[in-house]
Amino acid sequence: MQRSNRYIPFTDEFEYGLRFGSPQSVNSNGAIELKDYGPQPFVVDIDEATKQNNTFRTALWTGTHLQVTLMSINVGDDIGLEMHSNVDQFIRVEEGQGLVKIGSNKEMLNFQAEVYDDFAIMIPAGTWHNIINTGNKPLKAYSIYAPPQHPQGTVHETKADAEAAEESHH
Repeated sequence: MQRSNRYIPFTDEFEYGLRFGSPQSVNSNGAIELKDYGPQPFVVDIDEATKQNNTFRTALWTGTHLQVTLMSINVGDDIGLEMHSNVDQFIRVEEGQGLVKIGSNKEMLNFQAEVYDDFAIMIPAGTWHNIINTGNKPLKAYSIYAPPQHPQGTVHETKADAEAAEESHH
């Protein structure tokens, strides 16, 4: 019997898992186990994983040159003004709305834009930035860092946990 080389699309990652073995751990209610799967090959419905996440930050995949984290920003809260000197960052909002502020120094965040579902934000290394949740529900986003910004396996349940972890690294 000859195998077809034709690509057969998957309706979702669960169908992929049934055909080839689960690409990620799924619990009994069908939810994705949110943990760091790096640096192994990994396939995930990033939209579902992002919306499922309720922690301030959870590393989903950490490799040598890239990292994916999931974030949930509470109503009225923000990620905290920050700058990554050697890390480019991509953030995609999957759910919610916010205000992004970016600038060359922390006193002059002269670029501002409103962001909503499906908006992407590109932040160059060495740029100060903050995202404020201006909506009425948690802002759900995922972030791609190149190179990785956080230790493999990072989980910060709250913003306070994230701030404490950052303090201990400096």
